[in-house]
Amino acid sequence: MPEYRDILAVVRALPAEVDGISVRQPLPRGGMSYLDPFLLLHHMGPIHLPGGDRPQEYGFVPHPHRGFEAVTFVYRGGVHHRDSRGNDHVVHAGGVQWLTAGRGIIHSERPPRELVENGGDQEIIQLWVNLPARDKWVQPRYQGFDAGDIPRVTSDDGRVIVRVMAGALGDVTGPVATRTPVLALSAEFRDGGHHRFQVPSGHNAFVYLLDGRCLINEHEEAAGEHLVRFAAQGGDILIEARENTRALLMAGEPLNEHVVRSGPYVMNSETEILEAVRDAQMGRMGVLIETF
Repeated sequence: MPEYRDILAVVRALPAEVDGISVRQPLPRGGMSYLDPFLLLHHMGPIHLPGGDRPQEYGFVPHPHRGFEAVTFVYRGGVHHRDSRGNDHVVHAGGVQWLTAGRGIIHSERPPRELVENGGDQEIIQLWVNLPARDKWVQPRYQGFDAGDIPRVTSDDGRVIVRVMAGALGDVTGPVATRTPVLALSAEFRDGGHHRFQVPSGHNAFVYLLDGRCLINEHEEAAGEHLVRFAAQGGDILIEARENTRALLMAGEPLNEHVVRSGPYVMNSETEILEAVRDAQMGRMGVLIETF
């Protein structure tokens, strides 16, 4: 087995717009429609909220999902999640929200009231993780964890801190329960810091750099707002920071199933997509009435 996992591509995140909100999108991008089981990555912010506003003026209004998991990593500010199953929860910087849409749910994501009223910075990453056909009809589930709930690993040189959100890094396991094997790590590198990550063989993996600059596997340089895709087979991933850098490392077991997606639905056939549209219109995914 090679010492390091092969790098297949380094992809720049391009500007995009989602419901009037500006994001940067490295996935899907060009010829990479998805990286099984990862479907989409949006990096929003950092943006500055001036204060003196109302929560309903920001964020994502109530909308449906079916067939996948919507994951929000909060880097600055916070996210207030509400859904049609009665969940009403705020996660702050350093935390994660993991929504298993399953058979269908309506949810909204807004900055918390104190942030829009008092002002401050907001930055998040949203990642869509596909569900296997057997799990697309499970009951929806929301999991939310703040920074204090998430275990950390510090590198031997003391210059890298890794938050283990899902899966395991060494003997440290994250709090998120996933439907299929997924590793989710959020890392902060101080200039000169380095860490070697063990990733399960056979899992698709990528690193997304929010900012900074790194040397990866001793030969590939990558800068902020780029996604680095790795081969599924092979060795470890070594990241050496050339300046202060924040990175999200994800790995997951591929599902190897046919994917059909349309808007907020990800299923295995066109018929299932039409059923999702019908069920949302008929209220079968529930109703969310926000109160502010």
